[in-house]
Amino acid sequence: MTSQHDKTSVAAISIFASGGMAAAKLAVGIAIGSLALISEALHSAIDLVATIITWAVVRVSDKPADEEHHYGHGKLESVSALGVTALLYVLAGGILVEAYSRLREGTPPPTISAVPFVVLVIDIIVNLWRARALHRAARETRSQALAADALHFASDVMGSFAVIVGLILSALGFWWGDAAAAAAVAVMIALLGLRMAGSTVQTLVDRAPEGAHEKATAAIRSVAGVIDIERLRVRMVGATTFIDTIAKVPRTYPIDRVEDIKRNAQAAVTKAFGDADLTFAAVPVARDNETVRDRIMVIAHNSGLAIHHVTVHDLGAKLIVSIDLEVDGGMQLDAAHDVANTLERNIQVEFGEDVEVDVHIEPLEPELPLGIDATPERVQTIAAALTEYAAGGEIHDIHNVRVRNTDAGEIVNFHCRAAPSMSVIKVHEHVDAVERALRRAFPSVKRVISHAEPPRA
Repeated sequence: MTSQHDKTSVAAISIFASGGMAAAKLAVGIAIGSLALISEALHSAIDLVATIITWAVVRVSDKPADEEHHYGHGKLESVSALGVTALLYVLAGGILVEAYSRLREGTPPPTISAVPFVVLVIDIIVNLWRARALHRAARETRSQALAADALHFASDVMGSFAVIVGLILSALGFWWGDAAAAAAVAVMIALLGLRMAGSTVQTLVDRAPEGAHEKATAAIRSVAGVIDIERLRVRMVGATTFIDTIAKVPRTYPIDRVEDIKRNAQAAVTKAFGDADLTFAAVPVARDNETVRDRIMVIAHNSGLAIHHVTVHDLGAKLIVSIDLEVDGGMQLDAAHDVANTLERNIQVEFGEDVEVDVHIEPLEPELPLGIDATPERVQTIAAALTEYAAGGEIHDIHNVRVRNTDAGEIVNFHCRAAPSMSVIKVHEHVDAVERALRRAFPSVKRVISHAEPPRA
């Protein structure tokens, strides 16, 4: 993308070209008495003023947002373009009044020589070069001020052709040719101002650019995790496209997953628009494929509760829900019972009063229980017991046994193997039997954590 330096360089070069050609046309126009050439010179002078404004504005418009300008300074380009439009209308009105006066009074035609034609041809060549350079810079930087400047110089080319036609008519004896050409220049200026005003006003009133809404919608919808778009608004500030959207995301997603969706959405609109600034508000909604267990987990999460082992049975007429609810082990029973009742009521609100909810209250495991490794002799004793309880069953090869002493009691971790074709439920049943046998034989063991794996290849 063209840099800020490129934008200001193009505008600065344009200033010198405008000043030189305006002075040349004005001098020749006064010398030969041509209103058309003087009008075109004044038009070029307005372009010079516009170019100076543009040069100053583009130096400011690319500045980043600050405490007073939260959306940056890009709207300065639109304001400057509107000011230049006003100058064009003043000039067009003045030229039309003078042209009408000359036509009414029958003013003598200008003195014709080769000089004004040479000046006008040079002016056409210079303006074509400037318009092309400015148009390319405006397209690459999406600068409204540079686009307006390019349009000025393109209109100068048409104005110069109109002046040439007027001078030719005067040379052929049509005394009104020069005044008519001046009126034509005024009309071109007015039409140019109308076109500029329409585009600039639309930007100032925050009209969404053509097709921007559809492009932004498609970009955000393409992001994985976005279910739908509830609202989307687009506005342009200078070269930056500001997009404000409210998007629906699955309510079961954790916060970090939603943040990933936001970042991916920003990347998507940046790819689609180039310079884009996205404000993304996520609304969690239920998906059509959400299970009963998913919905219960959301209810618990929204209440800040830890639950596990959620089982659901559908009896046709009603649902039976069983939940293990973890609460602080030091909480009194009446307080824990109130927490469980609140969870039950929330589930009934979601699924109906006839849903049957059984909540099993158990102490929450401490987040960072303190402990130390047991002695090797204790580990060997526990490992031997595990091997004995697993003997003759589907579970075998007890290994990687670890025992740790904590304030709550002993915690045992072990690995074992089972047939690779065995279902997870069957593996769990067999492992659970071994765990229960261990806790019965060793009352000091408060928790057993097992990891079943298939045999080595």
